[in-house]
Amino acid sequence: MDKLQAEDARYLKRKVKRGSLDVHPTEKALVVQYEVEATILGEMGDPMVGERKECQKIIRLKSLNANTDIATLARRVVEECRLIHPSELPEVEQLLFYLQNRKKLQLQKHSPRDLTPFEGMEEANINSIDDYVELLYEDIPEKVRGATLILHLARNPDNLEELLQNETALGALARVLREDWKQSVDMATTIIYVFFCFSSFSQFHGLVTHYKIGALCMNITEHELKRYDLWQDELQKKKKDPDNQNVKKEHEKALKKYQGLLSKQEQLLQVALYLLLNLAEDTRTELKMRNKNIVHMLVKTLDREDEELLVLVVSFLKKLSIFLENKNDMAETYAVEKLARLLACDHENLLNTTLRLLLNLSFDTGLRSQMVQAGLIPKLSSLLADEKQGQLCMCILYHISVDDRFKSMFAYTDCIPQLMKMLFECGESHMDPELISFCINLAANKRNAQLICEGNGLKMLMKRGLKLKDVLIMKMIRNLSQHDGPTKNLFIDYVGDLAAQIGAEEREEYVIECLGTLANLTIPDLDWELVLKEYNLVPYLKDHLNPGSAEDDLILEVVIMIGTVSMDDSCAATMAKSGIIPALIELLNAQQEDDEFVCQIVYVFYQMVFHQATRDVIIKDTQAPAYLIDLMHDKNAEIRKVCNSTLDIIAEYDKECERKIQSEKFRWHNAQWLEMVENRAMGDDGEPSMFGDDGEPFMHSGDILERPDLFYTVYVSLPPADGTISPEFFTDYQNGDIGQAGGFPGR
Repeated sequence: MDKLQAEDARYLKRKVKRGSLDVHPTEKALVVQYEVEATILGEMGDPMVGERKECQKIIRLKSLNANTDIATLARRVVEECRLIHPSELPEVEQLLFYLQNRKKLQLQKHSPRDLTPFEGMEEANINSIDDYVELLYEDIPEKVRGATLILHLARNPDNLEELLQNETALGALARVLREDWKQSVDMATTIIYVFFCFSSFSQFHGLVTHYKIGALCMNITEHELKRYDLWQDELQKKKKDPDNQNVKKEHEKALKKYQGLLSKQEQLLQVALYLLLNLAEDTRTELKMRNKNIVHMLVKTLDREDEELLVLVVSFLKKLSIFLENKNDMAETYAVEKLARLLACDHENLLNTTLRLLLNLSFDTGLRSQMVQAGLIPKLSSLLADEKQGQLCMCILYHISVDDRFKSMFAYTDCIPQLMKMLFECGESHMDPELISFCINLAANKRNAQLICEGNGLKMLMKRGLKLKDVLIMKMIRNLSQHDGPTKNLFIDYVGDLAAQIGAEEREEYVIECLGTLANLTIPDLDWELVLKEYNLVPYLKDHLNPGSAEDDLILEVVIMIGTVSMDDSCAATMAKSGIIPALIELLNAQQEDDEFVCQIVYVFYQMVFHQATRDVIIKDTQAPAYLIDLMHDKNAEIRKVCNSTLDIIAEYDKECERKIQSEKFRWHNAQWLEMVENRAMGDDGEPSMFGDDGEPFMHSGDILERPDLFYTVYVSLPPADGTISPEFFTDYQNGDIGQAGGFPGR
């Protein structure tokens, strides 16, 4: 830098730009490429001198071995290396998994002694490559020898660039594999292994594709799977007469031969599938594999016993499972049924990979059904206590618990006691969202709720929920409170505690859960009048009926709460005096497009017309009957049910309303009848006339009004004239029992 620049330079700006993240070619390490750009700025901030330098950071993983927990190690790498963003955690896991298995493949399954059929073979030398190629033109044993020597060179990544330049050697290897792979399993394994060494690096994938090694591996895998089926059939035939000594000896001899062949075949399958897994890095190549039924082949391979091969197959399926078409193929081939048996294995890596695949598949409804049919609920429940696998098991079980059909099945396992233990062990510390979400789902089932509340279960939940104002715990408690029977009666002791939480100073989402729990407590012996007075709840309920006064969820819970307390005669009268009925009508106007709001508001009217004091107010002082008449023919069947039942009670006590209701029913029926006549007249000229000689319909309004049997109605038991009986027999609706005979819609 000259003198002027030295004087003007004031600031140094340093910028780091991340490049690629890959595995080290020879060591157990990750390589992070990055670029450092240093710029000297002048006083005004303008760049004066700049320099750019490419760098790399090597993250050595000395502790990586066959038993390493990949997820934990990946988190450590991301935490300790500032160059790796937390969002890259899945990619780091994949690279570590590759390093872990690359080592297994090269040093354990395919060591030179395993692949070399000759004792004392000379050390391979890159300068003798041409001599090795010559052996590929000899008979099979010499071809195996030549391929093995070339493999020794290829296993050293430093030789790959030089081998890449030798098209003769690579072309000869590809030709021998293509033409002679059926003649020697050892030869095919060795040659594929050579190309596997190239496939371990993305920059050499083009070379492997050029020689069509991937397509060959697909053909070889398919052929070997068919051979396996033939071997199995032959063994079964020789096992038919176990009492015959000659047959027994022949079977034992065949079994010994089969085990030897199977060992070599699984070695071949492993190296072929590893190569395909590497090539599947390119989604276009993966799609070609899918079109050649790679999923079906992999699922078929799940029947094997070799754990290292199974780790590879399950890992491959896990990678494929993120695409819809592959997931559907796994559903068609009943992959879940075959994966279920692997949950009993002692191989930690295989178990972890299997659970990760099942987690991917558990997002599909049909596959969740297959998991239940395969008996996964008790198997996964038994693994919840496992420190390394428990979280994965919980996530899968959570997905299964989303479906109402399967919630009850958890009651017949040790799942719920384990979950409750985990909940209580959390104390006042942070709770895993998966754990509490799972518990919330399970609490929606009646039998599960009973198990959860056993002993001090409900007491401990209420203590944590109220003390920490934990919204999720309160959501679980709310689900528990919806079940009739002994579970609901347990909540009587906590009504005061819950009512004390209802106030403007609390968070809305917390109040929603507390209010929803109270609204579920349709208990005959509960003195709601005392609760409303002691905790001054009426003003709060009225204030939160105004549209816009709070979130819709909170307003809806207020309406439901009013419906619950209106079962009590004195409470209903208190509500009417406070001006809540006009507020409900105003809310009905504002929320008339929301079926849930409409149904719950109409239900409040239904409860109130059972009591004389509130019935008179509704009929004489409000427009509620007119709104109910308008809703008689609503498109929502549940609204129609509640509306018609309410109108039937009103008609019993007010003749003017009865006349209006009958008139509206006639008008609607007549309109339906006329529409039917017009449609039939236009659709089929050959039909007999439905009109009289004077052109008028056969049925007249005067006739139909005298035919009350033509009016459809929902028959209900009416209270006596004094209106003092509360409608306990309609609590099914209030408790949310939907679809029961004669019952009303649930919330």
